[in-house]
Amino acid sequence: MSQPDTPGGPEGPPPTEEELRAAYEAELKQLRVEDVVVQTIVSLLNLGGRKAGLAPGTEDERDLDQVALAVEGVRRLLPFVEEVLGPDAAQLKDALAQLQMAYVRLGGTGPEGVVEEPAAPAAPAAPPPPRIWTPGS
Repeated sequence: MSQPDTPGGPEGPPPTEEELRAAYEAELKQLRVEDVVVQTIVSLLNLGGRKAGLAPGTEDERDLDQVALAVEGVRRLLPFVEEVLGPDAAQLKDALAQLQMAYVRLGGTGPEGVVEEPAAPAAPAAPPPPRIWTPGS
């Protein structure tokens, strides 16, 4: 004889909004910023590879500006978590190097979205001192 179906299946009723919020809070208590930074780096590497057309079937998604942005993002974030990762950081560095090489092979020259600081205007050149002494100089 089968049991009647209960809302939420055999485990019981679905969790309430309060239970879901409590579970979410418990996860946040355990989560560290370093975990999020590492996950972001991995996501950037994966997305960068896809935007480089490296994964089979993604050739039509190629976008070198996006690849450059992914590379720059990883380059800037990686130093924050290298110490925490220890020897595992080498895997992320290798993936970054591969993405950088793919970018160059595909014709990339540098990140297009990077705005460089304009050079300070040169100070006007002072006139050369006179060769002979004149009164008041």
